[in-house]
Order: sequence, then C-alpha cells, then structure tokens
Amino acid sequence: MLPKQRILTEAKSKLKSVRHKLTDLAEQNTGLLVLCRKELADHLNSKRFVIIVILVALTGLASIYAAANGIRAATQDQKTDFVFLYLFTAGGKSVPPFISFIALLGPLVSLALSFDAICGERSRRTLSKLLAQPIYRDAVINGKFLAVVIVSALMLVSLGALVGGLGLLLTGIPPSAEELVRILAFLFLTTVYMALWSALAIFFSVCFRQAATSALAGMAVWLFFSVFAQLLVGLVADAIFPLTDQAAAQIVFRNQQLRQFLGWLSPTTLYSEAVIAILNPSIRILGPVMMEQIEGAIAGPLPLGQSLLLIWPHFTGLIAGALLCFAGSYVLFMRQEIRAD
Repeated sequence: MLPKQRILTEAKSKLKSVRHKLTDLAEQNTGLLVLCRKELADHLNSKRFVIIVILVALTGLASIYAAANGIRAATQDQKTDFVFLYLFTAGGKSVPPFISFIALLGPLVSLALSFDAICGERSRRTLSKLLAQPIYRDAVINGKFLAVVIVSALMLVSLGALVGGLGLLLTGIPPSAEELVRILAFLFLTTVYMALWSALAIFFSVCFRQAATSALAGMAVWLFFSVFAQLLVGLVADAIFPLTDQAAAQIVFRNQQLRQFLGWLSPTTLYSEAVIAILNPSIRILGPVMMEQIEGAIAGPLPLGQSLLLIWPHFTGLIAGALLCFAGSYVLFMRQEIRAD
C-alpha cells in the first residue's frame, strides 16, 4: 500500500472512531435531557413542591414585613449606602431576617426534593424499567440531580425577585448596581448550598432502600451540623485551649482560631459566614483578629471584589462538598446491581 493511501486509510478510521464517540455522547446527552425534563415535570406538578413553595413564600413575606421598619430607620438615619440589602439582612423583634430563614429552610427543601430520588424508584419498582430504556445508567442519577438543582434555582430566583419587588414597593428605594450584583451572588451561593444538601440526600437515597430511612438520615445530618456541631466545636476548642481566668491573650486567640477552623468543616457555618460577608459590605474580615492587625485600618464598606475574595474559600468549600457527596452517590449507584422485581 502506498504511503498516501495508508495515510488516507488511517485518517478515515480516526474520523470514523471520532464520529462514533460523538454519536454516543449525543445519545447520552439526549437521554440526560429527556430524564431531566421528566424529573422537572414531576417536581413542578407534585403536591410536595406546592407545599414547599407556599411555606417558603410565607417566610419571605414575613421577613419583608420585619425588614421594612429597619429600612425606614436606616433611611432616616442615613447610616449606610446599601439600604436595599437590609431587605435580606434586617429582621424584627420576633421575626428573623430573610437569610436566617433561607439558611434554615434551604437544606429542608433540598432534602424534601431528593430523599426518595432513587429509593422511591425502587419502592415503586420502576427503576429496572427505567434502566431498560435506551439511556445510560449515569444519565438517571445525573438527570435527577440536575433537575433538583434547576428547581432550587428557579425557586430562589423567584423568591429573590418577590422579596426585592415587594421591598421596592414598600420603601421606594431602588437597588444600586453593586447591590444587585451582591444579591445575585447571594442567590447563586444559596443554590450551591442547596445543591450540596441535594447531593447528600441522593447519596442516602442510593444507600438505603427505604425512603423513610433515607429521609431520617438526611435530617440527622442536618440537625448535627445545624445544632450539635457548634456545641461539639466549643467542647473540643475548650479542651485543647482551656479558657480560664488566668488564660493569656494568646490562648484566647488560639481558642477562637480553633473554633473557626473546626466550624469551617460544617457547610452551615461556611454558608452563614459567606452570606453575611456578601450582603453586609461593612464586614471586612471573618474570624478573630489581633489589635495590631486593625491599627490604621480605614473604616468603610468593603468593595464588591474584595467581598468576593473574602468568601472565595467558603464558596470553594461548598462546591467541594457538593461534588464529594454527588461523586459518592454516583460511584455507588453505578456499582449497584439493579434487578427486575
């Protein structure tokens, strides 16, 4: 065979292999999109989603009512240039701020949408029928996770628009460009936070065959990080660096540093600190500081870019947690044996 013919033959074989790979990728993406649309329709048409939307909307309205007085007071005193952000950070005497509601309800919404993603299919005996269709197995778990993330993002954007619109009607103060970017960053960060809990719920849904067991496992993890994690962090920090009446300032500082480091292992702490820093430009640092570090510092709000750099480790931690939980559920699901009942 001549060299030119050999080159042409090799080029044709390579093009044919690339064409087959592209065809397989297109078929895989088609199955993923079909399953994602099916899961989206199931979520949006379910009674569970309607109950969740009503609950979250009521909390949003309550937070707006509580923040209205705070915005008026801030406008009269003229103490801040970011008055519109008070809609999300200010609260009343009996009503917490909007960010506290989201930090509490966000994981519950994600767990409620995802706790029976796989085990629900098993209990209904539809998982084997679903995998019998001409779609890849990984498209099943990818489509379910993607659908939950899309539903969470739609709900958060709608709720943020509702809070902002009603706040604008109540106060008559439009947001500035920087405030709008900060609110969008807050919504995106909250979507990542909810995606982490959705990935964890899907992991438990793959591990357990019963939906009740999966839901209880997710609730147990949420309760641990929301309530007991801070107590455990305090006990560990006080045991290593005990705070006594004769404790030196260095011991106190080390105690607070250890509390902060251990607290960063909790996604709830990461999210809370990041949200406070992005919605409150007056916060310039997170964690304990020495008096020598604040000498000569100029008081004033932190620019948007610096606020984003301040929360970048927290955002990276939430992304890593979501990817780790989803990777665990992905590997476990791909290795499980699915039998037709």
